[in-house]
Amino acid sequence: MAWDFSTDPEFQKKLDWVEEFCREEVEPLDYVFPHAVRSPDPVVKAYVRTLQQQVKDQGLWAIFLDEELGGPGFGQLKLGLLNEVIGRYGSAPQLFGAAAPDTGNMEMLAAYGTDEQKARWLTPLINQDMFSAYSMTEPQGGSDPNLFKTYATRDGDEWVINGEKWFTSAGRVADILFVMCTNGMFVVPRQTPGVEIQPEPRNHNHIIYNEVRIPLDHLLGPEDGAKVLAQRRLGGGRIHHAMRTIAQCKLAFDMMCERALSRESHGKIIGEHQMVQEKIADSYAQIRMLRLFVLETAWKIDNTSTQECRTDIAAVKYTMAKVLQDVSATALHILGSLGTTDLTPIQAMYAAAPTMGLADGVDEVHKVTVARNVLKSYRPHEGNWPTEYIPAKRAAAWVKMQPKLDADPALAQAAENYKKYFANRR
Repeated sequence: MAWDFSTDPEFQKKLDWVEEFCREEVEPLDYVFPHAVRSPDPVVKAYVRTLQQQVKDQGLWAIFLDEELGGPGFGQLKLGLLNEVIGRYGSAPQLFGAAAPDTGNMEMLAAYGTDEQKARWLTPLINQDMFSAYSMTEPQGGSDPNLFKTYATRDGDEWVINGEKWFTSAGRVADILFVMCTNGMFVVPRQTPGVEIQPEPRNHNHIIYNEVRIPLDHLLGPEDGAKVLAQRRLGGGRIHHAMRTIAQCKLAFDMMCERALSRESHGKIIGEHQMVQEKIADSYAQIRMLRLFVLETAWKIDNTSTQECRTDIAAVKYTMAKVLQDVSATALHILGSLGTTDLTPIQAMYAAAPTMGLADGVDEVHKVTVARNVLKSYRPHEGNWPTEYIPAKRAAAWVKMQPKLDADPALAQAAENYKKYFANRR
């Protein structure tokens, strides 16, 4: 039996370096050069490359990938510990070559792409010479593949895609789009004629695919294999979201605690009011429980697979959204009017919480999945009464104990005394 909640000293040194690097280099970059990683300015891009080289020198580039794919091959548990740090800073995931939606798309390419597809798309994505988006959700079908209508028709040496996608995050600025059709997953360059990106919404794009023609070799994986690829992609993506959410919750928690010790109300600091103390205590417990759940799930993935851990991944997904919502709301209240403005990160966190409950599948769907999977390991009880019905358990216990009571008169007398005592108590 081996239980261990410690981090080995060598990896802790890596975590310490990441924390200092993010605080000293990444945070200033975010404020001086917002969205620097995608900046077209060659001077800014060159500066970003120097920071990314420091990450590579530490062996931390593309931290979610195995070694043979250009990453350090840390596994999900260590990745979780790293994401607890980099998830606190806006551009840190991109500076570490590990930002969504590229991470999930790279995992699909790594698992299902041909050598030619990997050379054409995976390597540039890893090097951030190219960016991608995932085009799955549809206006009428949401995230349920069984309701999708976007379809690719084969026409000679081309596929012709027609359909409509909604909530394609970063689609407007992507170089390539991973389009989930009813009959396969396809890689579509954004500049392809017929890719019609609607003006609104700006960040999570609405895209119409109107007679979009792509070569046959732009099919990723097998024909009709889109659901399998999507599960591979979304399983990892959901746990990675949860890892970064812990960082956001910790940031909100740090802010609420600092504020609780800094403001006064009714003659004492607000941290001395019991209602504030209760909110802080509840937030602390929620974050700790979420963190342990996420790390345990990551450990399970490392020792099995995302497929084997799909129940825990689904549970983590909706739990993280609830904890982020609760903790950010608490932080907002403790900060007061300042929390409602855009002068701190709290308002953005609070606004993002409902989105986290929708992205990568709505929470309600994941709850149904968890319940169905959990119930598979149970069976209905026989008769009218449940297994833990006390009168039946008591009768069965007397039957089981009877041979021992028959062999030991003193023990039998003690049992009778107990029976009379409890009978009289009624």
